[in-house]
Amino acid sequence: MSKDQIVERIHTSSSPDPDLTVVDKLRMLLDITKTISQSLDLEEVLRLVMDTLGSLIRFDAAGIYLLEAVDVDGEEQYIFKSKVVRGYRISFDLVEPRLKLGEGFIGYVAQTGESLISPDVSKDERYFPARKRTRSELVTPIVSNDKVIGVFDLESDELEAYTEDDLAILQLLASQVAIIIEKVRLHEQLVEKKRLEAQLEIAREVQLELLPDHDPEFPGFDISAYIFPTEEVSGDYYDWVRIFDDQVAIIVADAVGKGIPAALLMSFLRASLRAGVQIGYAPQVAFSKVGNLLWDSVEDHQFITAIYGILDATNRTFVYSNAGHNPPLHIKPNGDYKYVEFGDLPLGMFRESHYHQHYIRLEQGDVLVLYTDGITESENEDGEQFGNERFAKRIIEGAALPAKDLIHFVREGLSEFTKSSFLDDDGTLFILKAV
Repeated sequence: MSKDQIVERIHTSSSPDPDLTVVDKLRMLLDITKTISQSLDLEEVLRLVMDTLGSLIRFDAAGIYLLEAVDVDGEEQYIFKSKVVRGYRISFDLVEPRLKLGEGFIGYVAQTGESLISPDVSKDERYFPARKRTRSELVTPIVSNDKVIGVFDLESDELEAYTEDDLAILQLLASQVAIIIEKVRLHEQLVEKKRLEAQLEIAREVQLELLPDHDPEFPGFDISAYIFPTEEVSGDYYDWVRIFDDQVAIIVADAVGKGIPAALLMSFLRASLRAGVQIGYAPQVAFSKVGNLLWDSVEDHQFITAIYGILDATNRTFVYSNAGHNPPLHIKPNGDYKYVEFGDLPLGMFRESHYHQHYIRLEQGDVLVLYTDGITESENEDGEQFGNERFAKRIIEGAALPAKDLIHFVREGLSEFTKSSFLDDDGTLFILKAV
């Protein structure tokens, strides 16, 4: 039988040919399976399957139902979704079986993974009366990777309408449908993966556009900044803006999350703070205004930790505010160091948050390090964190190096500690050396 003959039989016959033997049906089923397996449209595949079914096994009503997981009050439950139905006189929306696993023929087959033939549904206590004219029923599971993912249901207006041969054919068809469904789902996952990769690439481009393309040249100071690479798009951000010849605004921030949401948050922060710089807002005022804007604009679980300050070359001071960020590391030429533990709430966490202003005086030879927790919380194979003490000692060991080389020196130390070229989380260093 040719493909055209098969397709013609499908579309011209809603009941099996009485002259077809079981072998003929199996051959026909094999040819039809080859045809429908070429499609990656699940709805089209299931419609063709149902049309095929009518050519092989007689039924008065039939349905293909797939199981879908839903969250009900924090608990995962499975419901049946009608994908293709035939022979029902009620609307498609009402065909959805309101059954749980174990209830009715469909629920029983889905729970046990066992097919059933009911020659007289009125004598079977498992029967759920969904159709008044039904007298006998044939149900078989659709199984993929040893897991029931759906059910075939055939109903007849006659008693004892189905035989073991019918069951064998339906089971064979169900096994082929399972393979096709798995193929379609894998294709959908591949498409989704490519879509996410495209989004991540956009996020990377957004992130790179946000970052300065060079380090600031500032009298009396050697300054360099760097975001350590992760395998995902970073939620970290740094920036600097020259205010006057002897003043530069500096920002280091860390947004909750990764990918496009984090990149958009940082884009918002950059625009807001740069506007604040142009207006002349002090750091604590800028943070209060940006925090309120974030509160009005983002979801409850989104916020930003940040340090924003102004470095003054004439007075050699760094005047800043800290919005829930890691404390700055201040190192003296003799190796003494201190984490300056002053700070307020992250941006966007609460409305009308108030921020305080702090300052650090930088003498000749001092090193001030702004950073994100991706560096200090990096872990080795034993789950041990790099930590504040190890981080400070690494900075002290390389304190004589230029700022850019010092960043590279810290990165080498992290790689040696974690045995990896990438951090588990985003990591940023902004180093200011008073020379």
